[in-house]
Amino acid sequence: MSASTALLTDRYELTMLDAALRDGTAQRRCVFELFGRRLSGGRRFGVAAGQGRLMTLLREFRFGADELRFLSDNRVVSASTLTYLENYRFTGSISGYREGELYFPGSPLLTIEGTFADAVILETLALSVMNHDSAIATAAARMSIAAGGRPLSEMGSRRAHEHAAVAAARAAYIAGFTATSNLEAGREWGVPTMGTAAHAWTLLHDTEEDAFRSQVASLGAETTLLIDTYDIAEGVRTAVRVAGPHLGGVRIDSGDLPLVAADVRQQLDDLGNPDTTITVTSDLDEYAIAALAASPVDAYGVGTSLVTGSGYPTASLVYKIVARESASGEWIPVTKTAEGKKSQGGWKQAFRRVENGRATEEVIRTASSPDAVLQPVPEGSRALNVSYVANGTFDGAYEGAAGVAAARAHHADVRAEMPTRALALSKSDPAIPTIYLTS
Repeated sequence: MSASTALLTDRYELTMLDAALRDGTAQRRCVFELFGRRLSGGRRFGVAAGQGRLMTLLREFRFGADELRFLSDNRVVSASTLTYLENYRFTGSISGYREGELYFPGSPLLTIEGTFADAVILETLALSVMNHDSAIATAAARMSIAAGGRPLSEMGSRRAHEHAAVAAARAAYIAGFTATSNLEAGREWGVPTMGTAAHAWTLLHDTEEDAFRSQVASLGAETTLLIDTYDIAEGVRTAVRVAGPHLGGVRIDSGDLPLVAADVRQQLDDLGNPDTTITVTSDLDEYAIAALAASPVDAYGVGTSLVTGSGYPTASLVYKIVARESASGEWIPVTKTAEGKKSQGGWKQAFRRVENGRATEEVIRTASSPDAVLQPVPEGSRALNVSYVANGTFDGAYEGAAGVAAARAHHADVRAEMPTRALALSKSDPAIPTIYLTS
């Protein structure tokens, strides 16, 4: 299988390129922007995620022999366009919000500058990555807020496409989760991994006690034992009998979790295991986690809801041209005006106003030319844009495991800036307003 990412692309991207090469507009300089018109599900903020992963994929956006043969065999583009694609390398520039940053309606998450030919064919891949990862990160952040500092583990690999599962684990870690069950996410992105045993392990053995003794012999008394394969109360007694007072933890995957957790905590304490932790799983989402806030739960494992964006599997981001060069070489801001799908033309700079350590506004400065937009950061504001690619040269600082760690740290910092109303789970207006200024 080819390592190229070039065909992770909608056909019309290449047919537009083909036509632009024919009519002479392919080399017109353009500015494209990736943004969201609104926040999915009435949420109060979004979390930008996927930038580092996207940059790594764009490095492999090359049309090799296999890709060109497919395009030729299926008559997707002309022979002259095949020649152009054979030598394609992105030579433009990409800037945007740092991964892990919070965003709001209209936030220019990525700005892609280059020729029309350079930029138009990146649309599908950019949206595929950013829509998925931002949706997962936004759901993960809400779950992290609901957990109130208790550890969260991502356990959704079996509920997602195998590659989406790795991306989801990465995005969840950036937005506040502490570990994943997915080993590839650990290898590729440096996400801490966790996991001990499933119900199959207990069912394999003749008795629950045999299963627990074997697990403790293999992993030590500090392991976490799954106690709900049969009777939970008996499972607790067996776990303590096998592992003693140093039993690390128990996991509950069924039942009325608030009631069961309370009973298990009491039972553990009565048996002399006050330090044994309780982890709960079983189809949790942010609302179920919030409902467990007063329960004696020490950690959560989340699967299906997380990897599907907790009901919103896409961030509803779009990729639009916002400025272009005219036939005479002048820059022209362009705007889509269709009802319900309007865009804001022109170049953008984004800032966040912060007063006394709390964010108050998203400020987007628009301009009719690239020179006009490059102005100093307003006093009391924080610049939101960084450079990912400059004239075809990638900045690797945002990629790989190091990029994930930096994005996670950045997310924690910027989430702490948000006003208290941003932390509520109910549907409402965005936590801070978006203000447009014209240069």
